[in-house]
Amino acid sequence: MKYKAPGKCPVCGERLSITKLGCPKCSTAIEGDFQPCEFCRLPEEDLEFVKVFIKCRGNIKDVEKDLGISYPTVRGKLDAVIKALGYEVSVKETQQEKETKEIARNEILDRLSKGEITAKEATEKIKNL
Repeated sequence: MKYKAPGKCPVCGERLSITKLGCPKCSTAIEGDFQPCEFCRLPEEDLEFVKVFIKCRGNIKDVEKDLGISYPTVRGKLDAVIKALGYEVSVKETQQEKETKEIARNEILDRLSKGEITAKEATEKIKNL
């Protein structure tokens, strides 16, 4: 079984770099300082969202249906991925965006109260809003 390489240092939280590559067939090893693709550094939840977003060709309504989440949650997840890839979300927080975050927060709390997610998952999701 192969595991996904961690993207952040468990000690200081800094991005990890790849320093060794190996061939599973002949055991050849190459050492150096290699950078993984940007998407390899995304948390699994964000990567799954990107896959669905691409499958739906960026159509937010289709993403909503596929994931069973609301429009504000889709927007929040998309903004989180954009930030995780190192880009700025160049939108000033308007009243509408504040309301969008509040709706997403309430949706998370509702899922928590229904037992669909754990308190730890809810906390992480609210932090990512």
